[in-house]
Amino acid sequence: MANKKVKTLLHLAALVAIQHNPELRNYYERKVNEEKKNKMSVINAVRNKLILRVFACVKQDRKYEKNYLKLVV
Repeated sequence: MANKKVKTLLHLAALVAIQHNPELRNYYERKVNEEKKNKMSVINAVRNKLILRVFACVKQDRKYEKNYLKLVV
């Protein structure tokens, strides 16, 4: 029942993020090499991280900030 086109695009985005985003690359390598996790399950975790970042930006109506600091109100 999943939207296969969106799922494919999200998978490709995760692969590109692992290649070009140092934070996600370190996360991927740590999980695969040190924690001996399955590569596909780590890619799924990266996909989830990407989705969470997108939805957080949409919810807050702001652009993604790499060094985001939450303001305590």
